[in-house]
Amino acid sequence: MDLPASTLDWVVAPGLTPYPDALAVMQARVAAIRAGAAGECVWLVEHPPLYTAGTSALNEDLVAPGDFPTFAAGRGGQWTYHGPGQRVVYPMLDLTRAHGVVPARDVRAYVQGLEAWLGLALARFGISAGPRPGRVGLWVTDPVSGEEKKIAAIGVRVTRWVSWHGVSVNLDPDLGHFSGIVPCGIREHGVTSLRAEGVAADMAALDAALRAAFGQVFGVG
Repeated sequence: MDLPASTLDWVVAPGLTPYPDALAVMQARVAAIRAGAAGECVWLVEHPPLYTAGTSALNEDLVAPGDFPTFAAGRGGQWTYHGPGQRVVYPMLDLTRAHGVVPARDVRAYVQGLEAWLGLALARFGISAGPRPGRVGLWVTDPVSGEEKKIAAIGVRVTRWVSWHGVSVNLDPDLGHFSGIVPCGIREHGVTSLRAEGVAADMAALDAALRAAFGQVFGVG
C-alpha cells in the first residue's frame, strides 16, 4: 500500500488493515520522511482482532494467548488490544521541528501533545478524559462510583526523530476482547468506550473530531 506524499497527509484506510501490513507501511513512510522523500502523515486504520506487545510487555500479562494473534509491536508500553470498532491512529511526524505547542526534539512533550489531542477530541462528545499520574493514555471517571476506566491508549516509537505507532480510541469495540490481556499492565482498572459512556457516534464523527482537535494541538491537520 502506498501513501501519498505532501506536507501532511490525513489518510483513512478502508476496511480492516492487517497488522503486519501496517508495520510495513509505517516503516517505509518513516524512512521516506527521514530522507525528505515524503511528507508527514496521520494514518487512521481499524485492525482485525489482535494483541500487540510493547517493549515492556510481560509474558504473564497475556492471559489468553490462544484467542487472537499476537505481535511484537516494537513500540513503547505493554500489551494492548486492537480490533473492529476501535480507531487506531498512526501519526508519522518529523519531530526535529516544532508542531504547534510541541517543541522540537522533545518526546515527552510529544506524548503530552497526544494526550491533549485525544482529550480535546473526546470533549467534543461530552466525555471528560485525561491522563492519570503514572498511567499513560486517557481515562474517564464514573461520577457516582469513582471508578476509572481507560478509553484511549498511547504507545509510540521514535526512529531518528520521526514518530510512528501512536494512539487508539475505543469507539465501540467488543470490550470483552480486552480480557485476554492485562491492558497496559494495569490490573486494577478496566476499559470503556464512547458507546459504553452513552455516546452513539460513528467512526466518521470520531475521525472528524480527531482531525479538528489535531490542528488545535499540533498546528496542522
